[in-house]
Amino acid sequence: MRPPLFGTLRANLRQLVMAGIALSILGISVLGGMSYSYLLQLDDALGLAEVVDDLSSDILEIRRYEKNYLLYVMEEDYTENLAFIERALGVTNVILPPDGTGMLGTDEQGRHAIVALRQQLHGYRATITRLEQLRRQGDNRQADSLLNDLREEGKRLVEGARQIAAYQRSRILGMVSKLKQQLLISILGFLAVAVFFSWLVGRRLLGAFTLIENATRGIVQGDFKPLPLPDSRDESRSVVKALNHMIEELENRQNQLVQEKKLASLGVLTSGIAHQLNNPLNNISTSCQILQEDIGSGDAELHARMLRNIHQEVLRSRDIVKGLLEFAREKDFSLVPQRLADVVERAVSLVSSEVPAGVTLSASVPPDMVVPLDAQHMQEALINLLINAIQAIPAPPGTITVSATRLPGRDMVALRVEDTGTGIPPEHLGRIFDPFFTLKAVGKGTGLGLSIVFGVVKKHGGRVTVESEPGKGTAFIIHLHDNDAA
Repeated sequence: MRPPLFGTLRANLRQLVMAGIALSILGISVLGGMSYSYLLQLDDALGLAEVVDDLSSDILEIRRYEKNYLLYVMEEDYTENLAFIERALGVTNVILPPDGTGMLGTDEQGRHAIVALRQQLHGYRATITRLEQLRRQGDNRQADSLLNDLREEGKRLVEGARQIAAYQRSRILGMVSKLKQQLLISILGFLAVAVFFSWLVGRRLLGAFTLIENATRGIVQGDFKPLPLPDSRDESRSVVKALNHMIEELENRQNQLVQEKKLASLGVLTSGIAHQLNNPLNNISTSCQILQEDIGSGDAELHARMLRNIHQEVLRSRDIVKGLLEFAREKDFSLVPQRLADVVERAVSLVSSEVPAGVTLSASVPPDMVVPLDAQHMQEALINLLINAIQAIPAPPGTITVSATRLPGRDMVALRVEDTGTGIPPEHLGRIFDPFFTLKAVGKGTGLGLSIVFGVVKKHGGRVTVESEPGKGTAFIIHLHDNDAA
């Protein structure tokens, strides 16, 4: 059973992206809903603030007509005062109707303030009505005793209205503050989620890209080993599978190219091999003719010498054909301790017929130098280097030298193939081991020879370097592990 998406980091990249999109949509929906709710509350609070402002204005008008009434004792002022009292009571009923609904909702503090203000309005109205009745009855002494009560009740009305307005403003400011906090928290939350998913997705992508980079770097260096599959069931495993499939295909294609290059080399060597075979065949033919002519002479010594010559020439022909077959045969790569001199000798023997007159090909390899290598593949690499060296000398005289030395203190053997040809321009030295790169004329080279050399040496765990100077020649140095150091 696969682990849940958020219980592990092994979800694949597609699931991570979908989870990020889902979380973003959910977060935006929640944020939008909360913001819309706050905006509705803020809209109601602003509407209530306008009504409270009207209530405060009505109470101020009540106080103004109260003062005029007390100063001038005019019935018009008394009437206006009562009208504004009724108007203020109507506003309180709008804010908080008797049935308990209205604009305050569940705000208990606001409800208590409106109820208290309504009671104060009723008390104030009763006081000023009693004052007007006493004055009409001519009882000025008792009427004067109510003046202070009326003024105090008026002050309480103004103070109550002020407190309600201040409370409403504080509610609005609180809503705005909460909305700011919500937006800030939401932004920080989105940033945190974005950073987390970016890090998670980026880590997965970088991991996959690193696998691709390492694989391609290994392929460029000739390493076609399959990558180990990771334990996780994510995109990294899919990438590794795809890379391994690609590596397998590339290795197959490289093997095909190597075989094609080998066939091309065989084509180059064909005329020389035919010439090499022609000499022993001519000798065999001559010896046979002599035997036929002298078969009745009874000269046993002559017959024996001719038969020995025929036998030697047959062995010589067999060795030539055997070397050619071994070079052409395709077999698995295997490192076995070999005398390096034997491998070099076979390679030199196969290409010797291609060496023009005036060009000297020599080999100097210690006979006791034993190196772990695949003889066939190393011979193929040497043949490619030797053919390149022959073709690099445009006209005699010239020299091609194959030598090998042990590198003291490094447990390595340096096999050097050097020519006195035209050399390689410095700007091309960094590309000579690239597949299909060639400095030869069109149709004169495949561009695979040095690439094959690089791959063969890489398989041996060694490295190949080049030293060249235009007009003076080129030297390829193959560094191999010394068998004596093992």
